[in-house]
Amino acid sequence: MKVLFDLFPVILFFLVFKVAGANPEAAQSFGSAYLSGLVSGGEVSLTQAPILLATAVTMLATFAQIGWLLARKQTVDNMLWVSLVIIVFFGGATIYFHDEQFIKLKPTVLYWCFALVLLLSPFLVKKNLIKSMMSQQLELPDSVWTRLNFAWGGFFSVMGALNLYIAFNFPLAFWVNFKLFGFLALMIVFVVAQSIYLSRYMKETEKESE
Repeated sequence: MKVLFDLFPVILFFLVFKVAGANPEAAQSFGSAYLSGLVSGGEVSLTQAPILLATAVTMLATFAQIGWLLARKQTVDNMLWVSLVIIVFFGGATIYFHDEQFIKLKPTVLYWCFALVLLLSPFLVKKNLIKSMMSQQLELPDSVWTRLNFAWGGFFSVMGALNLYIAFNFPLAFWVNFKLFGFLALMIVFVVAQSIYLSRYMKETEKESE
């Protein structure tokens, strides 16, 4: 459920883009009715409607995520607040300037924020964030926690760079598909590789406990 909750805005972005792209006239009519006041010039073109609607829905979905957590009196993760700021800025610029280039930058900025926090936290606040999040589930040597923290930082750095390459070298529709399925597949591969790497340390811990 946590994964679906985190992916909620991304899934909605994909679905709205696909539905709007398959019904461009209806998408333009809907966009003109609800977004014209937010777009410079006041017009939503046929070709721009799918990406503008998908962006607007993603912004609303992120607000809904935070509202849901607050309503249930649950803690809103700091990175979700960061994600909200980024989507509002880049999404707002996409809608106002009706320019898809802004929303294409959003994943890279978000991934690189993740990477910077992970890579710099051991030096700035003397804290391994991956260890803080996973230490209750795993017992690992400090050296392994350090490698794991830098591995995640490196992973998000690569993801950000890959997004830039895909976004500005392939058609918009391909980027939208890759944004959901490509990055999700890469995340799964990385987590599986991490699990294989950690399995030997988990076995060693079990032997020591015996």
